[in-house]
Amino acid sequence: MATHYDGLRTVPATARQDTRMAAKAKEFRYAIGLDRTGRVTADGQSPLELDAAWTPEHLVLAGLVRCTLQSLRFHAAPLDIDLVANGSATAMISRRPDDGRYGFVEIDVKLDLELDPAPPGEELAALLAKAERDCFVGASLKPSPSYTWRVNGTAL
Repeated sequence: MATHYDGLRTVPATARQDTRMAAKAKEFRYAIGLDRTGRVTADGQSPLELDAAWTPEHLVLAGLVRCTLQSLRFHAAPLDIDLVANGSATAMISRRPDDGRYGFVEIDVKLDLELDPAPPGEELAALLAKAERDCFVGASLKPSPSYTWRVNGTAL
């Protein structure tokens, strides 16, 4: 039976209704395997033989540096900025005052970059801030890492 309106009916929102839709967040999943010999695999691939000198704490720091540089590359790409970089990280583990457990109490990251072209002042600062902010590893650590940047030979 046809009526004068066969289309989808919509009801206007009132001031009390929340019309925002919850957006589903992206999910990034990772898996590693560690066998009895100490060999590590990433998502079942690329076996990596780690010397006993590589403690779990060293691996966290290596992940932090790699993640920060990957984040920087992600944000530099749309700006057509080429980069080469190296980095280092140090940390101190001690008894944390807030919960009395041992954990990271200080994390310092030093990154040395060559950017071509290097964005001017405020744009460079914004790019580096995005690299820090969007590194998933750094965002997961407490305390937050302290970053020192050197760009094209100039300490910032």
